Amino acid sequence: MSAADFYTGIVADVYGLLRGTHFDAAPYLAFVRAEGEPALELGCGDVGPFLELVRQGLDVEGVDSSQDMVRRCLEKAAAEGLSPAVHHQRMEDLALDRRFRAIYLAGPTFNLLPDDATAARALGAIGRHLLPGGAALVPLWTPPPTPDDEIGRVREAVTDDGYRATFAVVGEVHDPATRTRTSRVRYELGDADGGQVLERDWILHWYASDDLARMVAEAGLTIESVTEPAPDEQVVTLRPSAAGA
Repeated sequence: MSAADFYTGIVADVYGLLRGTHFDAAPYLAFVRAEGEPALELGCGDVGPFLELVRQGLDVEGVDSSQDMVRRCLEKAAAEGLSPAVHHQRMEDLALDRRFRAIYLAGPTFNLLPDDATAARALGAIGRHLLPGGAALVPLWTPPPTPDDEIGRVREAVTDDGYRATFAVVGEVHDPATRTRTSRVRYELGDADGGQVLERDWILHWYASDDLARMVAEAGLTIESVTEPAPDEQVVTLRPSAAGA
């Protein structure tokens, strides 16, 4: 299942409440201020750093592959009197009429691309949308298998309307050969009288360093730096190569 299809319906409604990790806006604010504007957040959703950068007055646009996430983001912005540009597009098919000094993904959103071929297309799209001298910030993650004692464990929260929202991983296939982790996840949203239940496959794909370097070069980009903020995590900074500029 693609990310565009995964983050729809009740998943989009409760994702912000139930997500396990939240990403501080500060590193992305610093990145955009260092590299310059305009900026673009890929996979902006409705709970990431994007709206904080908008609040700070930065010239930043957002892109998300889920129409429901785009709608929720714009609704939240409008409630604060903000009117950012948010586009409904897949990052591998990105086709905007503007180029950017800074492009970033907040957290390992790039891992939602299901295979190397899709990732190569996304890198090409990033390269085409960077201004000369611009930079892209791409966090990556090598996801381990979900621990056995986490399978079936329920995470829950209460919505503003008083409904109970839950999330659980109910099964998983972790395949190092294809560098893919497919988790069967279950969402529920309702009250004592019933509600909605939805199961979907949440697919994460990771990258071999040699393959990533090849795809980056083929996209007309170069790897400027790689940092490792935690085990199994990398933050890759990309710039247009001399040949691709």
